[in-house]
Amino acid sequence: MKKYLFLVMSIALSLASCNNKETENAENAQTTETEVTGLRIAYVELDSLMSQYQLYKDYEEVLTRKGTDIQNTLAQKQRKLESNATAMQRKYESNGFQTRDELERAQQSLQQQEMELQQLAAKLNNEFNEEQARINQEARDSIQAFLKIYNQTKKYDYVMIKAGDNLLIANPKYNITNDIVTGLNKRYNSNK
Repeated sequence: MKKYLFLVMSIALSLASCNNKETENAENAQTTETEVTGLRIAYVELDSLMSQYQLYKDYEEVLTRKGTDIQNTLAQKQRKLESNATAMQRKYESNGFQTRDELERAQQSLQQQEMELQQLAAKLNNEFNEEQARINQEARDSIQAFLKIYNQTKKYDYVMIKAGDNLLIANPKYNITNDIVTGLNKRYNSNK
């Protein structure tokens, strides 16, 4: 809703200025114009923030390492499962199973191993997603806490995130990304 504030105010201003005969509309337009020009808005580029804020870099490294560990663990388990399946197939082809019951137990064991691998993959994936959500929340909290302090002197009414094309037009003079990244990194490095 806040995003549309300018649009609504611009439309109100245009409508009010079209009808110069009514003084009430003219007064409303002046009030609206004063409110619009009184707003202080800035923006931060999300891509730059994520690539330059050391906390994001550190967390990206942690998540990459954890993701690699998960992949290695699952690949190792998958290789073991495939090896067991190959051994069972060879034993079957060489008539190594004495009874039909022995073959069924081997197949059930293989199915159990496959199910355990799927459960492990789901568990590790959930843990990874939870860790990623926790990290994202921590980073968001860090940025918001810093912005509250930063804004005590800057007095912005709105600080927006520019990500992709969510802001179609943004005047570079309202870009505070460098200030925010510098301040965040200074605070983060002093807290390490």
